[in-house]
Amino acid sequence: MTTSSVQNINTWLTQINNDFKTAISVDCVIFGYDDDALKILVSECDMPPYENEYSLLGDLVHPDETTDEAAKRVLIAKTGFTDVFLDQVQVFSDQNRHPLGRVITVAYYSLIKIDNDHLTHLEKNANLQWKEVNEINSLAFDHFNIMHTCLRKMQKQIREQPIGFNLLPQKFSLLQLQRLYEVILNIELDKRNFRRKLKGLGILHDIGEIQESVSHRPARLYTFDKSVYEKKKNSGFNFDL
Repeated sequence: MTTSSVQNINTWLTQINNDFKTAISVDCVIFGYDDDALKILVSECDMPPYENEYSLLGDLVHPDETTDEAAKRVLIAKTGFTDVFLDQVQVFSDQNRHPLGRVITVAYYSLIKIDNDHLTHLEKNANLQWKEVNEINSLAFDHFNIMHTCLRKMQKQIREQPIGFNLLPQKFSLLQLQRLYEVILNIELDKRNFRRKLKGLGILHDIGEIQESVSHRPARLYTFDKSVYEKKKNSGFNFDL
């Protein structure tokens, strides 16, 4: 959280009824996948006593906006990302979670593919960095707890919904798909069992092509058949990987 954010909180708290002195904020947990690791977008914090620590992206909710609108505003203002889906996760309301007073925060998470466009946007803000989730041992405020709460929900959803396909090229190999799930879930999957589950789901389309310009044996390429998935879902289909 920046110095301007601190000033905003102080101003906002003085406007609240003295009996409550409660502010509402949003915190965005932006997970990024880059083929090799699951990362999180963090900002350098300069608020005492958390100087030199990293924090999530967040801000106070303005009086004339919803928490959803605030989360999108924060994301656009701090990253330039305009096409990122945000899913509301949980409210965090511990009385002592913020050093400046009573601040209740609403946490959101998103999962994106880290590409050149995202990296270019971040070059405009030196305070933002991608950090591997497994290398983060602490964050400012209660953000470490918020991050892991969002991580658990995201990992649950990626097993129950085909959101992972959005992180792959339109044409992908089964190995690429397996690698994605292994990185995000932080587990090692058995190749045979994984492919047997995929075959049972019936939502992949073999396009009759193989990989090109690869150093290993070219693999067959597939696409995710969203129309088949939607039909199956409407008939009670259970996506489970």
